[in-house]
Amino acid sequence: MKSPTLMALAYGLLGMPLAMSALPVYVQIPAYYTTQLGLPLASTGLVLFFARLLDTVQDPLLGRLIDRHQHHIGRWLIAAAAVLAAAFFGLWLPPAFAVGSGLLMWLGLMLVLAYSAHSLLNIAYLSWGARLSQSGHSDKAQTSLLGAAAWREGLSLAGLILASLIPSFILQQKNSQVNLALNNYAIGFAILLALSLASLLLYAPRWKAQASSTNPNLRVVLANPLFRRLLPIYFINSLSVSIPATLALFFINDRIQAPQLSGYFLALYFITGAIGLPLWIKLAKRYGCVAAWKLGMLLAILSFVGCSFLSSGDVGAYFLICAAAGLALGADLALPPVLLAEIIPAEQPAASYYGFWTLLGKLALAVSGLGLPLLALLQYQPGQASHSASLVLLYAAVPCVLKLIALRLLHRYPS
Repeated sequence: MKSPTLMALAYGLLGMPLAMSALPVYVQIPAYYTTQLGLPLASTGLVLFFARLLDTVQDPLLGRLIDRHQHHIGRWLIAAAAVLAAAFFGLWLPPAFAVGSGLLMWLGLMLVLAYSAHSLLNIAYLSWGARLSQSGHSDKAQTSLLGAAAWREGLSLAGLILASLIPSFILQQKNSQVNLALNNYAIGFAILLALSLASLLLYAPRWKAQASSTNPNLRVVLANPLFRRLLPIYFINSLSVSIPATLALFFINDRIQAPQLSGYFLALYFITGAIGLPLWIKLAKRYGCVAAWKLGMLLAILSFVGCSFLSSGDVGAYFLICAAAGLALGADLALPPVLLAEIIPAEQPAASYYGFWTLLGKLALAVSGLGLPLLALLQYQPGQASHSASLVLLYAAVPCVLKLIALRLLHRYPS
């Protein structure tokens, strides 16, 4: 008999490459294409917005697709993984003929491919884990679900740490070495994705297809009253996280003025998230997911308030803020999916829930992409610290307000 711990590990491994591919798409690519490849800030932001908007619309459709073809889930996952690996390569290594508007079109195409493949993999992956909560006694089911979530999010944070450091080191090399290093990085990512997917399909707890022939649709999903109450909390909180994620590298470069430390700042953020993850799981088991998530939101708010007072050279203070914000990140990653899994009825299709759930997360990312054109209207341009006050407003003050709203709504949610 397989060890439950090893089976949970086999399930959690896919979280690493999924996180590795999410970080550059949402955080590094905007700065890479504007700062390194020379695209205009406003047009890059609009490409990000429309690509993310398309990604947002398709998520419920992908959820229904997974539910309809759940008996062939392995084939869909393999195909999506192949597309994701190719798009990851294309994002970092655009062809030489892609210049000017051609580079913008290439960026848009690669984003659409990466978003679509990543969404299909992620929705199926979360649905796979959600069914662990429907296998026996409620206390044991929640323990199993929290354990699987801990492995998934812990390995996801490990993937984020790798994705924070590796590109930063690569882009600091000589120009003649950058393309070769990025090529090797993309190949390594493809290998890791293939191995983790094989681990999921062969050694993780088996995919539990629904015996019910219920036709999954949005009406059924939104009829769940707890789901309706959870949605605005999740969306507003996601927006409070995605805005600073989109602007982080700009803030480090032009407000803190320490671009050479960007990889270390991001790595510390995700390392403290990984270190704190067992704490959030323990708190959730003892006091409930709602109470633990509230505490995580409070910690994040304190971090955002601290960012508002930083200026050029405040490296030490920003390291401390990254550590605190990273600790709060663990709550945002691990606890909302568990809350959702607990309210999905066993007879209803999980992927349709997660399709709509990820739609809101992607919508938050799409809205955050509009921060780049807004900064351009406020006279901010990358590499110019003279207008960084507007950057502070969007990076720190706005997320703090959004987090307070989400905390107020969560306080009214039944524990």
